[in-house]
Amino acid sequence: MLTHEKIETSNTLMIVLTLLAVIWGGLVEIVPLFFQDSTTKPVNEMVKPYDAVRLAGRDIYIREGCYNCHSQMVRPFRAETERYGHYSVAGEFVYDHPFQWGSKRTGPDLARVGGRYSDQWQKVHLLNPRDVVPESNMPAYGWLDRPLNDPHIGAKMEALRLVGVPYSDEEIAAAPAALEGVTELDAIVAYLQGLGLALTQSR
Repeated sequence: MLTHEKIETSNTLMIVLTLLAVIWGGLVEIVPLFFQDSTTKPVNEMVKPYDAVRLAGRDIYIREGCYNCHSQMVRPFRAETERYGHYSVAGEFVYDHPFQWGSKRTGPDLARVGGRYSDQWQKVHLLNPRDVVPESNMPAYGWLDRPLNDPHIGAKMEALRLVGVPYSDEEIAAAPAALEGVTELDAIVAYLQGLGLALTQSR
């Protein structure tokens, strides 16, 4: 039988037992989340998989590093909910792979930005933020005003289907046509305009 003295005087044994304790604790905390409806199912019927344009816009959002300055998680504190709206819940993000919650806020949180401004405002803001927010330190993204070229959009949707996003064969087949005539600017604005609507519009 192991005694405290044996454990505390053996570096190897202490390391092994510490690792086992951490692994067990992690499993107890994480595994149940895979079986809870609140974390694995949409919070309501308004949570839908991204269409082809919004999915492409989300990829541009990630490519341009927007998550480095903007979080997408409203925390359940009064100061947060008064500024941004309803706190974030896991069921809003069941189709996000990976989700963009984050914690960095050089710029404001974007979890509830959908519908807060017009499409035109969003476009002007992306092309030159100081045209609409004079004190902004956000860089301009002028190069986004170019045709969207994403030949792998169908393959991305197929890959997402493998991890549980319910895309149909018809949606995947129609994806390339949906991107025709769309600019990168249009796509990222479409993505932003859909953020947070599942809770804000259903209340």
